[in-house]
Amino acid sequence: MALLAIGVFVLAYALIASDRINKTTVALGGAAIVLACGVVESQDAFFSRETGIDWDVIFLLFGMMVIVSVLRQTGVFEYVAIWAAKRAKGSPLRIMILLVLVTAAASALLDNVTTVLLIAPVTLLVCDRLAIKAVPFLMAEVFASNIGGTATLVGDPPNIIIGSRGGLSFNDFLVHLTPIVIIVVAAFIALLPRLFPGSFDVDPDRVADVMALQEAEAIRDSRLLVKCGVVLGLVFAAFILHSVIHVAPSVVALIGAGVLVVISGLDRSDYLSGVEWETLLFFAGLFVMIGALVKTGTVDALARAATQATGGNALLTVMLILGVSAPVSGVIDNIPYVATMAPIVSELVASMPDMAHPDALWWALALGADFGGNLTAIGASANVVMLGIASRAGTPISFWEFTRKGVVVTVISVGLSGLYMWLRYFVFG
Repeated sequence: MALLAIGVFVLAYALIASDRINKTTVALGGAAIVLACGVVESQDAFFSRETGIDWDVIFLLFGMMVIVSVLRQTGVFEYVAIWAAKRAKGSPLRIMILLVLVTAAASALLDNVTTVLLIAPVTLLVCDRLAIKAVPFLMAEVFASNIGGTATLVGDPPNIIIGSRGGLSFNDFLVHLTPIVIIVVAAFIALLPRLFPGSFDVDPDRVADVMALQEAEAIRDSRLLVKCGVVLGLVFAAFILHSVIHVAPSVVALIGAGVLVVISGLDRSDYLSGVEWETLLFFAGLFVMIGALVKTGTVDALARAATQATGGNALLTVMLILGVSAPVSGVIDNIPYVATMAPIVSELVASMPDMAHPDALWWALALGADFGGNLTAIGASANVVMLGIASRAGTPISFWEFTRKGVVVTVISVGLSGLYMWLRYFVFG
């Protein structure tokens, strides 16, 4: 069964990477095979937290997609697009830097998928106004979302798993991970001109047209905007306080979506227009295939083999967890990977009582898994969502186009993280 699960996943991954067959078709086909062959059963696929579809992710995405659809009716995205372009004096590079900073900061407070859903419509409008390619901007933002989300407990779903298993607080993440995130964001911004060469040329006439626009005129429904603002504010507050109020972000998003649908009075076609149904189905299929790897022990065997190779050396263990987590999280979604690794890291922490900073093992897992999510187009949930948005907007991003850039960003991020971990916990610790 393990060989079958591995074979199906490898074949599906190769087909997704080839871009010759629709990725949703591939994911659902792979899920159908492992279900039909009995590798996973309905109980495993639909009801198990370890091997099944992560319904929290699915319904969080669905709820936020509905909220964004309602918000789009107000014209606020056009307002923000014009505002950003004017503040950047029409310079595409300055606009990209501004959007990257906003995305990274927002992803630290919200989950990175929510941030991507909110920032992408603004980006598409800015690029349309300036008649420049949107793909580099969308990729830069999703890279920034995965980097920025690393800084806090609530910024990236794997961090929630790590915080729960390791008994780590919101402040622990801030103190230990925010410094390296700031460093990586600065390095990423410096890298942008070389990462996306030729993407910053713009027609001066387009710039003049944008500078002449009045952003206030873009608002089409101010009353609906106020309603959306109140609901979004409450949703974001609940996201941040979810560990206090004990209401899952997915439930918050669904409640927020339901309230907005009721008070907006919009037609069904309006509030469902922004739902990326293909993206949701892709996630479902991907979760089932990864669940097959988890159930057959494949992921667990790989993780244990990597961690047992350290021989009890603290520095080597930290670097190995960081170095292995990044590429593995880039190939399989980082959520099931962290869920599998968390108990192993917990055992390692307990087995190294003499280690000066045992929590460094948890930080290595978080940095590797979160930054590794930038490696490929399916390494993190935010990547898949952004590719779905880009495809629907008529500016598709291929698997390899994303991955070529993602490899560079991941190598630099993980390299800086390794240096940071060594200096903070083993040199100056």
